[in-house]
Amino acid sequence: MKTAYVTGADRGLGFALARTLLERGYNVYAGQYMPEWNELDALKAQYADRLTVLPLDISSLAQVNAAAQAIAQNETSLDLLCNVAGVSGKAGNGTILDPFGEEDYEAIRRYYDVNTLGPLRVTRSVIDLILKGEGKAVVTISSEAGSVGGNWRKGGYGYCMSKAALNMQSAILQHSLAEHGVKVLCLHPGWLRSYMRGELNEEATDDPADVANRIAGLLESKIWMDPASPMYLDYRGIPLAY
Repeated sequence: MKTAYVTGADRGLGFALARTLLERGYNVYAGQYMPEWNELDALKAQYADRLTVLPLDISSLAQVNAAAQAIAQNETSLDLLCNVAGVSGKAGNGTILDPFGEEDYEAIRRYYDVNTLGPLRVTRSVIDLILKGEGKAVVTISSEAGSVGGNWRKGGYGYCMSKAALNMQSAILQHSLAEHGVKVLCLHPGWLRSYMRGELNEEATDDPADVANRIAGLLESKIWMDPASPMYLDYRGIPLAY
C-alpha cells in the first residue's frame, strides 16, 4: 500500500489532497496546524486505519522533526510528500509606492519562513524515507506568482518572492534527487477557493477537490513522473516559465 505525507491538511487543497489520496488507497499522514478546525476529525472517523493526524507547524523545526519521527516509527518508506502548507496576507504585498513599515518586512520574513523554508524543513526531515519508497515523488504547491519570466504584477513582493525562492528550491531538489529516481513537481494550483488569507476566497474559480484530483492524475502519469520531464507546471500539466 502506498504511503503519503501531506502538510497543511487542515482545509483547502491540503485537506482535499489528503482525502483524494485516501480514496485512492494511500495510507496518509496529515500535518495539522489548526486542531480547532474539525474537517480532519471527520475524515479520521471515515478512514481510522489509514489516516494519521500529526501536529505540524512547518515553521518549527522541532515540530517538523517530531512529525518525521512519528512517521518513521510506523513506516520504513514514503512514496509521496505533498508540501501544501503556506501563508499569505495583505502585509508586505503592496507596490513599491505603498507605505512599507516594519510590520510589512516582518510579514515578508514570515512568508519566507513558511512558504520557502517550511517545505525545505519538511522535505529534509523525511528524505531518507522518500528514497526508500516506490513512488519517490515530492509535490510542492507553489504558484504562478513565483514565475519571474511570466510575471505581470506590480506588487505582491512578499508572497511572490517567497514562491520564486520555492521554485528555485524545487529545481535544486530535482537536480540533486534525479539520480535517485525521485520526481519533484512544483505546481501552480490555480485560483483556489481556499483560506490563504484567513478567509475563504469565494470569488476564486478553482475548486480544491477538482485540483486535488487533477494532481493525483499527474502522479499517475508516466510522462510527468519522469525526472527528466518539466517540473514547474500548473495543476493541469501545462509547463510554466520560471
